[in-house]
Amino acid sequence: MSGEAGAAPGVEPSSTAAREGTADVTAACAAGEGSDPADAAGDAFLGGRFRVLQPPRGRHRSGHDALLLAASVPEGATGRCLDLGAGVGVAGLAVAVRCPGLSVDLVEIDSEAAALARRSLALPANAALGGRVRVIEADIAMPSALADAGLQPHAADIVVMNPPFYAAGRVRASPDARRATAHVLGEAGLDPWLRAAARLLRPGGLVSIIFPASGLDEVLEGCRGRFGAAVVVPVHARADAPALRVIVRAVAGSRGPMTLAPGLVLHDGAGPQPSGAARAVLEQAAPLPGLPAVANKAR
Repeated sequence: MSGEAGAAPGVEPSSTAAREGTADVTAACAAGEGSDPADAAGDAFLGGRFRVLQPPRGRHRSGHDALLLAASVPEGATGRCLDLGAGVGVAGLAVAVRCPGLSVDLVEIDSEAAALARRSLALPANAALGGRVRVIEADIAMPSALADAGLQPHAADIVVMNPPFYAAGRVRASPDARRATAHVLGEAGLDPWLRAAARLLRPGGLVSIIFPASGLDEVLEGCRGRFGAAVVVPVHARADAPALRVIVRAVAGSRGPMTLAPGLVLHDGAGPQPSGAARAVLEQAAPLPGLPAVANKAR
């Protein structure tokens, strides 16, 4: 399962600043527009373009980080996209909505989250997605499990991932195993995630990852020798605040240099209202500003 913005359920950040900073981003832009977990219609995303059933509050619930990640996929992309650690599928479904030429596999190890994703696909609001999205239960850290699930090497054109945000040992993990898995990386850190992406992507394919800004060095180190031409988009709660998230998009097998793109600011001024750029991404399905357009066509 994947990480998410906000004071994450199931972990206690090691500082008050961390708790307050992430809470500010969560308050910036509410991504889900129907927050009652008992609502059989699910939570609405991208201005009601699709709906997702989520677990009860107190468990991991997807929000705007998943939408920001999906917005990093180039408009007009075609082929096959894998959402690794998909959780209930918000990022992958947002990709499918934004890019009608892509088929999307939601790859998730947690059976409860996978079941919710399957139920979401059956919602009337998601009927337009047709047969382009499927749910696959597999452990991304096990190549044999991926192969058994039909995920062969170099079969994907795009991989998106929203991995757990917190390093093992730096937070107090929840005794609830599902909550802990959603928010705390394993002992190997990001390496299994990026290794899986490198194995599954075709040469020249794209990987996108959203992660805390404080972990950018770990992301770039994990990309070394696997991905290049990385473009880094910082995400700020406000223009005068340090970045709290980074979105990194890179090319499989490339040796191109890294580019630091202009940041996305979620708030204009001191008020709670989202900026125009944030509203365009989170409500209108606009692409993430700052990323260059690329021709990512299927083979």
